Amino acid sequence: MENVINYEYLIQEYRSLWKNRLLSTDLDAKNSLIDAIRRELKDENTHPRVRKTSIEKYYLATKRIMESNFSEGSKISLIQLHIEQMKDIYKSS
Repeated sequence: MENVINYEYLIQEYRSLWKNRLLSTDLDAKNSLIDAIRRELKDENTHPRVRKTSIEKYYLATKRIMESNFSEGSKISLIQLHIEQMKDIYKSS
């Protein structure tokens, strides 16, 4: 049985964690969420002189997700998206 992800719901959960993060409005919910996660992991929202590594950002993001009051399903889905994006970031570097 395939796990169906509700990206519309997850993007709302993501917004509640990072209230001031800009999300792309010209993409669908899935791609907007993935774009936001990639920017977060690459620390593109921070001035270049104070950026953290992707590993540090991954740790902070997953910690924040785990400490949230989200359902276990939402936590797992968001962390899985972070893992997939980390793999992709490291493949392309």
